[in-house]
Amino acid sequence: MALALFDLDHTLINGDSDLAWGEFMVEQGIADASFLDAHEAYFDQYVQGTLDIDEFLNFALEPLGKHPRQALDNWHQLFMQQKIEPMFQPKAEELLNHHRQRGDILVIITATNAFVTTPIAQRLNVDQLIATTPEEVNHEYTGKPFGIPCFQAGKVKRLHAWLEQTQHSLAGSFFYSDSHNDLPLLETVENPVVVDPDPQLSQVAEQRGWPVISLRENS
Repeated sequence: MALALFDLDHTLINGDSDLAWGEFMVEQGIADASFLDAHEAYFDQYVQGTLDIDEFLNFALEPLGKHPRQALDNWHQLFMQQKIEPMFQPKAEELLNHHRQRGDILVIITATNAFVTTPIAQRLNVDQLIATTPEEVNHEYTGKPFGIPCFQAGKVKRLHAWLEQTQHSLAGSFFYSDSHNDLPLLETVENPVVVDPDPQLSQVAEQRGWPVISLRENS
């Protein structure tokens, strides 16, 4: 058995679940339009590789601390229907099934917080999720992050902590990602695979001879 690691946004799904959650909150009147404007500005920083992850998480997670967990979970069900279902890609599910049939251990590893991504991983039938963790007290969110953000080199740290807990290894491991922000983890696994890459990652993949695939419908 080998580890098959997958980025989520723009890799397994054709879109950004974190940004879509911001759009959904504005559409539902949970947040005002300025929240989405700021969210889009942070997303541009992510694309450019200049994102301050701690600043962003304090911004993005703050709304979770303002509403009861039950209300958030109810909203998330509607969010899945309206925003996430259209992002699912048949080729991504075929790739997941390919690794299942090989007997590999499937893991989604994503910078997007676990509140947003846990139901998405469940929908994709991936049991293992390593994601940025929102802080909880008495089963309610505080609006703050907890622990190491699962972002850039933090993904590698979070993965190694998980490996220590589970006794799995990186022997024969795969990692699929679209983003240059994931270069630290792509360089860590034995089999890096680039998926519908951004321009920076496309260039690196060409230089290093990494395989490049597409999971998009018309590819």
